[in-house]
Amino acid sequence: MKTLKLPIEVQQELKKVSTVAGYLWQREWAERNAGNISMNLTSFFKKEDVQGIGEEVPFDFPKESAGFVIYITGTGCYLRDLVDMLEEVSCILYINEDASAYSIIWGGNRPNFGPTCELISHASIHLFNSKYHPENLAVVHTHPLELICMSHHELFDNEEELNRQIWAMCPEVKVFVPKGIHCTPYALSSTEHLAKVTIEAFKTRNVSLWEKHGATATAPDVMKAWDFLDVANKGAKMLMMCWAAGFQPAGLSNAQLTELEQFI
Repeated sequence: MKTLKLPIEVQQELKKVSTVAGYLWQREWAERNAGNISMNLTSFFKKEDVQGIGEEVPFDFPKESAGFVIYITGTGCYLRDLVDMLEEVSCILYINEDASAYSIIWGGNRPNFGPTCELISHASIHLFNSKYHPENLAVVHTHPLELICMSHHELFDNEEELNRQIWAMCPEVKVFVPKGIHCTPYALSSTEHLAKVTIEAFKTRNVSLWEKHGATATAPDVMKAWDFLDVANKGAKMLMMCWAAGFQPAGLSNAQLTELEQFI
């Protein structure tokens, strides 16, 4: 039986996945089976390495994603298990040459395993990135507490002002999340509509804040995607701490925020 040998570069990326999954669990951003992680690994493999492994499962992918090799977490799987059960709760899949099916070529080593129900969103984002931001290989979706709270606040209806107030909390938020947060309108999970609104978000912003649901970031690797989410949520958390203490924070001025752009 043909098996897949993981290049050392892929092994290193999967170690980052385990590390980030631990961070998400420690932050209480990954309750039960919440959240999912994926990475476009196509560039690390030759076609002959990935074809002919596993059985095909029918799935209607975007046609241009044919031939993609994607690492992705499993449906119903707990992200905390990625720390030490990576091959049981996630997999690498290969999208066939007409984008009508996928085959699991690594991992998924547990009964009734299947990739996350958000597979269409992840595949669509990876296709978008391959065209417009090929450096971005990773996608992380999780449930950052303070950012989700912000999606229930009236500021969510004013994206520019929401970003201004979050950026203003400390210089690092402006420098390390320079494009800011997209206030992504509500869409049902695991639908093509959710994929479309998220892609729209990444045309202009670093983070897509899914209304009343969670947040998603894309970056060259999962650690950098985590950084976008971590820093953005830190700004939201500090803003809410000030509100909880009963005052509106002074914040950095618009001139000070503009001055920081030299470090971006």
